[in-house]
Amino acid sequence: MRVRDDGGVGEVTAPPQHLVFAYYITGHGFGHATRALEVVRHLVAAGHDVHVVTAAPEFVFTTEITSPCLHIRKVLLDCGAVQADALTVDRLASLEKYHQTAVVPREAILKTEVEWLNSIKADLVVSDVVPVACRAAADAGIRSVCVTNFSWDFIYAEYVVVAGHHHRSIVWQIAEDYSHCEFLLRLPGYCPMPAFRDVIDVPLVVRRLHRSRSEVRNELGIADDVKVVIFNFGGQPAGWELKKEWLPDGWLCLVCGASDTHELPPNFIKLAKDAYTPDLMAASDCMLGKIGYGTVSEALAYKLPFVFVRRDYFNEEPFLRNMLEHYQCGIEMIRRDLLTGHWKPYLLRAITLQPCYDGPINGGEVAAHILQDTAVGKKYISGKLSGARRLRDAIVLGYQLQRAPGRDVGIPDWYSLSEKETGVRPAHTSHDMNGNAESSFEDFEILHGDMQGLTDTMSFLKSLSGLAGNDPRSPEKQTRERAAASVLFDWEEEIYVARAPGRLDVMGGIADYSGSLVLQMPIREACHVAVQRSDPTKQKQWKHTQARQLANGGAVPVLQIVSFGSELSNRAPTFDMDLSDFMDGDKPISYDKAKEYFSLDPSQKWAAYVAGTIFVLMTELGVRFTDSMSILVSSSVPEGKGVSSSASVEVASMSAIAAAYGLNIAPRELALLCQKVENRVVGAPCGVMDQMTSACGEANKLLAMVCQPAEVKELVTIPTHIRFWGLDSGIRHSVGGTDYGSVRVGTYMGRKMIKCAASDILSESLSSCVPMQSGDPNPEEYEEHGVDLLKSEASMEYLCNLPPHRYEAVYAKDIPEVITGAAFLEKYGDHNDAVTQVDPKRPYCVKAPTRHPIYENFRVEAFKSLLTAAKTDEQLSALGELMYQCHYSYNACGLGSDGTDRLVNLVQEIQHRKTSRGGGPSLFGAKITGGGSGGSVCVIGKNCLRSSEEIFEIQRRYKAATGYLPIVFEGSSPGAGKFGYLKIRRRSA
Repeated sequence: MRVRDDGGVGEVTAPPQHLVFAYYITGHGFGHATRALEVVRHLVAAGHDVHVVTAAPEFVFTTEITSPCLHIRKVLLDCGAVQADALTVDRLASLEKYHQTAVVPREAILKTEVEWLNSIKADLVVSDVVPVACRAAADAGIRSVCVTNFSWDFIYAEYVVVAGHHHRSIVWQIAEDYSHCEFLLRLPGYCPMPAFRDVIDVPLVVRRLHRSRSEVRNELGIADDVKVVIFNFGGQPAGWELKKEWLPDGWLCLVCGASDTHELPPNFIKLAKDAYTPDLMAASDCMLGKIGYGTVSEALAYKLPFVFVRRDYFNEEPFLRNMLEHYQCGIEMIRRDLLTGHWKPYLLRAITLQPCYDGPINGGEVAAHILQDTAVGKKYISGKLSGARRLRDAIVLGYQLQRAPGRDVGIPDWYSLSEKETGVRPAHTSHDMNGNAESSFEDFEILHGDMQGLTDTMSFLKSLSGLAGNDPRSPEKQTRERAAASVLFDWEEEIYVARAPGRLDVMGGIADYSGSLVLQMPIREACHVAVQRSDPTKQKQWKHTQARQLANGGAVPVLQIVSFGSELSNRAPTFDMDLSDFMDGDKPISYDKAKEYFSLDPSQKWAAYVAGTIFVLMTELGVRFTDSMSILVSSSVPEGKGVSSSASVEVASMSAIAAAYGLNIAPRELALLCQKVENRVVGAPCGVMDQMTSACGEANKLLAMVCQPAEVKELVTIPTHIRFWGLDSGIRHSVGGTDYGSVRVGTYMGRKMIKCAASDILSESLSSCVPMQSGDPNPEEYEEHGVDLLKSEASMEYLCNLPPHRYEAVYAKDIPEVITGAAFLEKYGDHNDAVTQVDPKRPYCVKAPTRHPIYENFRVEAFKSLLTAAKTDEQLSALGELMYQCHYSYNACGLGSDGTDRLVNLVQEIQHRKTSRGGGPSLFGAKITGGGSGGSVCVIGKNCLRSSEEIFEIQRRYKAATGYLPIVFEGSSPGAGKFGYLKIRRRSA
């Protein structure tokens, strides 16, 4: 059934009998309560009893409905999406809180709700959109209906992908609960919700207006000609500091949700907590806030331009945003501009919009009419299938719909040519259906460098050629990131291109920061970065960048970055800043301030990997950038797979910038500078092997490097009979994660304990041996340890310099399994690691993280020696055994994962099974790589067809068990130093 386009169904009149509704409202945000309010109001007006089950404040309902037929029961039955702040959803915390709120007490909840529903003699259960309410209704023998624009199975589906399979049952249970629902009343701006088979579309549910624009303004003492913006973030931004100069001259700002103690400037007006927002919105000229159903629906209904700030990881947002933009009602503000007060260009542009929504807004009345009919027995739908049977669509189809190219939501709609631009070169090539130019890289003249036959570099130049022929004002649909990139460069001027690969950690891994020998292979997948420098007065600028310059009084050097591939991850694909933001007077700001700068907006934190290279060059080498800079980043190194996507971006970015500015930086020095980007600007406590491999590696060779701090020992040619593969577990890995960081802290704690123990033994030995004369009966103790050896261990800089036998003989027995941060700090003072901190409240594993690098260094040395041994199965078996030992040592440190363990176990099964073909195995070993806790495994095997077939078999078996098809990394390519750089310029027409 579909309601008529005009939404008309007539007044909601009372049926012959009195009805009782139980209306469950989710614990996420005010928007659900405010839209439910409008439906409840119509049901109560028709004479029915409505019992609202909610965690929302009572005033949301009681200020609008004063009737004995309204009953409010304060209960939290689901938590929605847990927000780390007003704009960021914490995905793992959301799943964990839902588990505690709705899964652990599920049986008790169902029992309580069934008893309560029977006690009030409910005729119908309505859910917006609490999953367990549908199941409780079914258990009580009562029909149920959902009213929503999204469902929690779809919202949580992506969270599960990130958090790991241990939360997957949550999504299945939610979908199964929804399957008990009679049908769905679907609101505009809806997400894919395949868990509901039967759907009825209803108009926007919007709260009615009580007072006119002039009445509201008169009450607030605001003249009709004063421009007003309403600041509405759902009551969460009470602690944000607001400043007078943030508003255009003569403007006023109405602030929702400010605390009683929050002091506001004179051009900001604090609204009461229970202020009726629709009236205030209709009296304003625009709104600044975050996207939610309530704000979007009321902005559309009252034709209020909406300046919105993106929320991270709330999957409802793209669909509501599309509706806003379709009706010319929305403009995105970059979060950094929100927090730093650069509001004026956005507000001034907002009041030029002409919102054009003209659809019905009586969804509350329509929904109430349908609910009443359903409660008296009217059948709107037929039979239904199980929600769990349709969950495949919710997770796969819905996720793909959201993430498909062209669906990205990170680019403000004004990323087009600024007013000073006269146009771009007309397209001179044909376009395919996706808007990609069918032109060749030969459109560019290579003034310096060589592509070295790398097909990915050819493809990158082809993509640049396609951008050069793109007119952003063309009606032809294109992704927003391509629209932004198409006006990034002056195609008649020189562009510098660098390339840096990811890496496969064959041996060494987390022992790098302890000084180990490591063996790393640069992989085929790589990051390309294109850089162009330009005079600040001539740089092509996005409109908001130009507006900021005008507001600041003139042209200053500006950095503009576009990163391709943002639709595959929840991040904004563009970043811009004034390069003067990196300066404090005539000196660069501190690393801590730079880190804080990039942390302001989580959706743009990725820019720290790129812009951070500029800051490190300024800080470490004293480079001053007086030109503007435009940067395009395009990486085929997948993120979160443990193959060092971050290092490839850093190395490619710094290499391209160095080329553009004529900086002669050796690959080793460049890698060390890039490590500073990750450690000091991004804040990830990684070692240096990733950057060294990306910068110094060579194709089909293992980079053998001693990380003390970064000495390339040699490039070891991979024997022709040996092959390495990477297999992605599908579990996201991050060296910025707490597991990696806590293991690193534990390792440094162990080093400090060993150094202190060596000092104590040395002191005791010296004190007991100073008076020793010839013939002393006890010289053994002095000789056993040796003064020189103890001195070196007491001053040891790198834990890997301690041989395993010394560790076992002297120190192992005194290293605790676990110690709290407070106990360690009290006894030892500090762990002496510049990039991590000890949390006094946290317990740290020490023994396993200390033991791992000591033995790993020995394993890597043995592995390197074995590579040149005779080509036998025994050689491969020994190499594989060393990899297995490394893998289980990672697990002992707490850096394993179910996915990587499963892949290693599959390699072992295939290695040890008997085959009808005869002969020995083709695969010989595997280990988790890099920082652990997910990511990829490295597999060693014979370089033969059979081993490749077995790798594909592992792929299939892993997918059958987990639903995830692993990416296979195979092949190698040169590092950034070997590639050099390209200097290109577009050929004349």
